[in-house]
Amino acid sequence: MLRSVLGGGLLIAALCAGADARTLRIASANDPQSMDPHALSLQYQSRVVTQIYEGLVNRSRSFKLEPSLAESWERAAPLVWRFRLRPGVSFHDGTPFTADDAVFSIERAMSRTSQRANQLRGIAGVKKLDARTIEIRTAETDAVLPEKLWLVAMMSKAWAEKNKVTQPQDYNARQETFSVRNANGTGPFVLERYEADARTVLKANPRWWGRGTPFGGGNLDEAVFVVIQSDATRLAALASKQVDLVLDPPLQDLPRLKADPSIKLVSSADIGTQYLALDQHRAELPDSGVSGRNPFKDRRVRLAVWQAIDTDLIVRQVLRGQGMSTGSAVSALVDGHVAALDARPPYDPAAARALLKQAGYADGFRVTLDCVSVSVRAAACQAMASMLEKVGIKVNFVPAPAATFFPKVTQAISSFMEFGWAPGSDAWFVLNTLLRTNDGMYSGAFNGGRYSNPKYDALIDAVRVEPDLTRRRALVGEVLKLIRDDVAIIPLYRRQHTWAMRPDVDLVQWSNDVAELRWVTVR
Repeated sequence: MLRSVLGGGLLIAALCAGADARTLRIASANDPQSMDPHALSLQYQSRVVTQIYEGLVNRSRSFKLEPSLAESWERAAPLVWRFRLRPGVSFHDGTPFTADDAVFSIERAMSRTSQRANQLRGIAGVKKLDARTIEIRTAETDAVLPEKLWLVAMMSKAWAEKNKVTQPQDYNARQETFSVRNANGTGPFVLERYEADARTVLKANPRWWGRGTPFGGGNLDEAVFVVIQSDATRLAALASKQVDLVLDPPLQDLPRLKADPSIKLVSSADIGTQYLALDQHRAELPDSGVSGRNPFKDRRVRLAVWQAIDTDLIVRQVLRGQGMSTGSAVSALVDGHVAALDARPPYDPAAARALLKQAGYADGFRVTLDCVSVSVRAAACQAMASMLEKVGIKVNFVPAPAATFFPKVTQAISSFMEFGWAPGSDAWFVLNTLLRTNDGMYSGAFNGGRYSNPKYDALIDAVRVEPDLTRRRALVGEVLKLIRDDVAIIPLYRRQHTWAMRPDVDLVQWSNDVAELRWVTVR
C-alpha cells in the first residue's frame, strides 16, 4: 500500500504518471475509508465523495445553501416540502436521474446503517409526484429541512439494486460491499479507482450538468487524492512537485512555507470545534481503578478535567498559534452562536484537584484517552494527558487510525475521546448528532459518551421545529448554555485551516476544510 512505501522522502512513481497541467494531486494523512455516500458522516470521506455524488442542495462559494439536483423547493403545506428536480441530469453510467432515484436515496439515507440518518430526523415520508417532483412530509413543522439535505447523496436506484447495495454499508461492522470501492453519482467527477489507504483517482465528468455554469468553472481533467501519513514526506512531495496541494501541512513548517515563493498558502477559520467526550453512561468506568463507580457521571469531575487542561498553551505550542481556545460547542460561523460562551472556565489545576476531592476522588483515577493518530491531534492529546496527570488523573493515551477510532465513538465503547465536528451553518444538526440521547437511529450517532438529558432533548427538538428565526436562535442559545453548565462535553479549540499548494493552483477553501474540485483551476 502507498503509505508503506512513502518513507524516506520517496514517492511511488505512479503519482507522476499521466500528470499534466490539468491534474491536481492532493495529499493528506487521511483516507476516505468508503465510497458509500450514506455509510459515513466523516469529513475525511465527504471531502472526496461529494466530488462524485451530489445532493438535492449544495453550498455556494461563500458556503451559503444553494440548489443542486433540486433546482427549487417550497413549503407546500405546514408539514410538506416540495422539491422540483433539475432536468437533463444523468448518472455516470448514462442513466437519467429521476424522482424515483431521489425517493430511493432519501429512504436509503434514513436506513439503520446510514450515518446520515441523524440529520434526517423528523422526516415522516417521501414520495414521487411526477418524474421531476418529489414531496417530503415531516412529522412536525421543520424549519431546517433544506439544510438537512446537504450531503445526502442521490444514488441510482437501478445501480444499487443491480449491485445489491440498496442498504448502506455497515461501517461499524467493517462490512465490505460493492459501494465501498465503486460509485455511480451525478457529480462533476467520476470515480476511476479507490485504493484504500493509498489513493483515490477521479476523472472529470464530461456530461456534468454544471459544466460551463456558475455551479462549476474549474478546469481539472483529473484529481488524485493521495494518502501520505508522514508530515515530512507530504511536504517533500510538494517541494519536489510530486503533489500539488497538501491539506494538512505540519504547523511548525508554516512560517518556512510562507516565506517560500514556490509555495502558496491559503487559510480560513474553522467552522468546527474540537471536543473531549466523556463516558457518562456505564455504571463503572473500565480500567479506572475505581470499583463500582464512573467518575465522569459526576459534573464536578467533568469540570475538573476542563480546568486541568490549559488549552491556551496547547494552541500556542502544539498548534503553533493556528487556532483559538473556546468554551462554546459551536463557532461564530454557526447560526445561534453566543459570543459570551466562548470564554472557557479558567485553567486552574488547584481548583481541579479540589473538585476531584469533593467528588470523592482525592487519589484520582485512571482512564484511557482515545485519539486519531494524526500528528497534531495526537500531540494535543499527549499534552492533555500530561496536564491531567498533574491533578491525579492518570491517562493512558491511545492514538489510532480513523478507521479504528470512529467506530469506538459511534458504538460508545471509549471512555474518553478527542474528536472534532465541522457542521454546516445551522446548529441543529451538529447538536442533535453530538449530544441528543442516542436512539440508535436518528439522534446521537456521534454521542460517544452517551450523554442523556431530557431537558436537552426537549430543547434541541424545539430548535428543529421552531419556524421563527429569532426564537430559534434564542433556543440554540439555551442549548449551548446547558451544554456548558452541565459540562456535557468539553470544547477545546478551533483550528485555523491552512493548505499549502503550488502557486498555479486556484481554489475555494470552505471553512469545513473541504475543497470543491468543481471550482479548482490549474494554470
